[in-house]
Amino acid sequence: MRTIILMGLLISALTMRGDDGSDQPPMITAIVPVVGNVLGENEVRWKTDVELRNNVGVEILVALEPAGFPDRTIVETIEPGGVRRYPDVIQQAFGMESALVPLIVRTAGRRPVTIRATAYGVRGGKTFPLLPIPVNHSPPLPQSRILDGLSFSSDRRTNVGISNLGTQPAHIVLGLQRLPGRTVAVSRIEVPPGTVHQVSIQTLFPLITKGSDFAVVVETSQPDVYVYALVVENATNFARFIEPAATHSMSFQRRGR
Repeated sequence: MRTIILMGLLISALTMRGDDGSDQPPMITAIVPVVGNVLGENEVRWKTDVELRNNVGVEILVALEPAGFPDRTIVETIEPGGVRRYPDVIQQAFGMESALVPLIVRTAGRRPVTIRATAYGVRGGKTFPLLPIPVNHSPPLPQSRILDGLSFSSDRRTNVGISNLGTQPAHIVLGLQRLPGRTVAVSRIEVPPGTVHQVSIQTLFPLITKGSDFAVVVETSQPDVYVYALVVENATNFARFIEPAATHSMSFQRRGR
């Protein structure tokens, strides 16, 4: 239903410009797995900037929707070579005090707008290093994925994020692995539609006290679910964004202890 509404907005805007609304343009969808304005550990507030760039030789129409909040959708017309920047997109563009959501970007045309999303932490007058967020241009993803290179210790912490863009609750099974194919702990959660569930790895697996170079295999019940991880250095608040890789489905039966 949201797609139909947004297409109507795009067609209406095209008609207002004098184009033939009966010739419905194609629409290309891209996903930024997470944008936000939230207070995290160590009193660091995490924000996200978004930039759209039109590298096509014609004017294009773009709709930005924070998932779960279709009433906050922004529709923009971008001229050839034009750029639109949205610093702190949650507060300044969408007018939301605090949120953590996937961002859906739809382009009316045969080529997508170029999207750049960057997260960063702020504390007092200090801004911590920028963290590029990869954009997914080919949804949906496989229903079984792996997040590798995770750590949790006195030096580093890891948050696992799950974005549900579907219309039904997503049932998620997560398996923690020390070695490939060797599951040492299992966690199950449910994520409501149109939301991001971001949680520390210690909360998901409370019996694991510390470790490095772990992996989490994630299986979902819905195809429109995106997963990611953030590994943050405690001393510097420098973060790495971990993209998922496809993996074979597994039963999550524990092996060994």
